[in-house]
Amino acid sequence: MASMGLLLRLLLLAPPLWPFSLPPPDTPEGKATISDLILPVLERATSFLKKTLPEINLDGVVGFRVLEVNLQGVQEGWAQDPQLQPLSLRVGKLLQKLAPLLHRSVFYLKLSDPQYLREFQPIVQPGFWKLPHVWTHINASMVYPMTEPQDSFSEKQSDLCLVQLLGTGTDSSQPCQLSGFCKSLMTKLGCSGYCLSHQLLFFLSARMKGCTGGLFHQSQRYMNLFCANMMDLNLRAEAIGYAYPTRDIFMENIMFCGIGGFSDFYKLQWLEAILSWQKPQEGCFGKPDAEDEKLPKDSQHQQHYLRRVKRREKQFTDGCSSHNTAVAVAALGGFLYALTQYPPAHKELRHATLAPPTAAHVDGSMPAIHQEDKTHAFGPSF
Repeated sequence: MASMGLLLRLLLLAPPLWPFSLPPPDTPEGKATISDLILPVLERATSFLKKTLPEINLDGVVGFRVLEVNLQGVQEGWAQDPQLQPLSLRVGKLLQKLAPLLHRSVFYLKLSDPQYLREFQPIVQPGFWKLPHVWTHINASMVYPMTEPQDSFSEKQSDLCLVQLLGTGTDSSQPCQLSGFCKSLMTKLGCSGYCLSHQLLFFLSARMKGCTGGLFHQSQRYMNLFCANMMDLNLRAEAIGYAYPTRDIFMENIMFCGIGGFSDFYKLQWLEAILSWQKPQEGCFGKPDAEDEKLPKDSQHQQHYLRRVKRREKQFTDGCSSHNTAVAVAALGGFLYALTQYPPAHKELRHATLAPPTAAHVDGSMPAIHQEDKTHAFGPSF
């Protein structure tokens, strides 16, 4: 573990040029170095999935499905490179372990929550999630100057709209349908936290289903808006030291905006943080064993807006969280896939981004925009 921490610290000292002692990320050596940090974590998480499969919930299966499609992209991307074939083979072995577990998970979901599975079955099926092949940068000018309290968010209403979109409701409606209520809810401005990530999930699901008519002509515009604000939330979480209540939404934002094609979410210091949160013995992600989460007073307001909304979550007695683990493996799979996509066709090394907020940002005011990003982005925008 000490050597891993040292290597990650070397990675984080790199922007904008990599040190001579570390291979650059556009070489097979650089890709292998970073992959060797991520793959053991994913292998342990897959072992955790195997041990707890009868207790899996739907959110957990979604996260591992997103991991699966990212791993498939990695395996395909590196299979033809002789220097990267060993990594491709290792990824292939992980996929061989994961596929039967995901197949069996549906059986357990039918036993534990058959109605919920029927409504959301499309998003746990193989082939639903598709990888980005065009990468987008965050537009920091789209961050809301003020946000609404997250307490007003209704996950039940959000789920009803997603069911309507998927066409899995009891009224036998077709996919891609949209009521006036759901149009208003899913395009409402000023959302934060899980309200925001569920808005993005709605438009992501529309893209995966191939919905293009009506409101969905503007899907990319809304995704740009939501991910700009999700980036702001992640920077706020980073600014308060990734307090435990913020970690779940932090990783969910990387999972969804990453598969939405926003490469700015693949930052090396965020990778380091996520890798450090795994419980090495259990292989899961969840509540820290020895939590010392005393936040400064000026961080309490920010933490309120990042707090987890209670849902069909599965907490284990050892502190493991099904949802935490799911979003962690999906985010880490995205880091791996982004690595296969480097170097990009357009070598944009710097772009505008939000500065991590200070105490002055706690009141919801607009953060400053820096024209040169001092945070080194991982992936297609190295």
